Amino acid sequence: MRDIFDAIQRSAIRIKDAIDVKDIGYSQQENSSGETQLQLDIQCDMIIEEEFSNIDSIHTIASEEKEHEMPMSSSGKYFIAYDPLDGSSLVDVNLSVGSIFGIYENAFGAKNMVAACYVVYGPRVEMVFTQNKTKLYLLQAGEFEFVKEIRLDEKGKLMAPGGTQQNWAPYHKEMIDGFFKEGYRLRYSGGMVPDLHQILLKGGGLFSYPGTSDKPDGKLRKLFEVFPFAFIYQKSGGEAIDGTKDLMQLPHAHIHDTAICFFGSKYEIARVKDVYTREG
Repeated sequence: MRDIFDAIQRSAIRIKDAIDVKDIGYSQQENSSGETQLQLDIQCDMIIEEEFSNIDSIHTIASEEKEHEMPMSSSGKYFIAYDPLDGSSLVDVNLSVGSIFGIYENAFGAKNMVAACYVVYGPRVEMVFTQNKTKLYLLQAGEFEFVKEIRLDEKGKLMAPGGTQQNWAPYHKEMIDGFFKEGYRLRYSGGMVPDLHQILLKGGGLFSYPGTSDKPDGKLRKLFEVFPFAFIYQKSGGEAIDGTKDLMQLPHAHIHDTAICFFGSKYEIARVKDVYTREG
């Protein structure tokens, strides 16, 4: 696992340098979801693929930017699914973006996850890596230095509600409004990594991406986004559900499968489960 951890660090440093360049224009290509890719998306994908190609312990990789998984080393045991630059459309307005990595053993799937990691590229470059514990690292002078372990409080105060409100179910909107009436503060940038990072570092709250009328099965991808953050939140003392079920118990049929998802402290997730059990 150490070789993978080191490769992610090298990738992050190179991606930070790529973000800092002037030209982040659109390419002529589309990713697996039919979205037009930024040149930066393609470059970050290539950086990670190049770094992982030198690691013998990696059997297969899957990128959010590619339709199919890619074999690496037949002797390896780790399968890594990654989103090279989540929230890349925020780069041109200088908001934080990130990379997400789900590390699986022997095959892709939530039950096979052994570690997860994400990197935030903002005013500072920070990395969160989780195996048994969740650890925060800060990039300083070209190296990532350990800062602290992270634990969520039982109850938070931040709310990051994803999805277009006009496409929400009425009971979901009522639930979110209820949290705001309790005094929760809105913290939503449109970037999954910085929004979940903020909730994690500020002690707790709720990030939600429900099923909507236009995306009934959710928007976020299980292997690249949902499972890694579910793993991180659960190891940090929080919970992650699809409304009623533990996200880490969900199957997947395709590497680009999506899921409804809620990540947060125990108090907020209990509220979500109560609402969704009654309304589902």
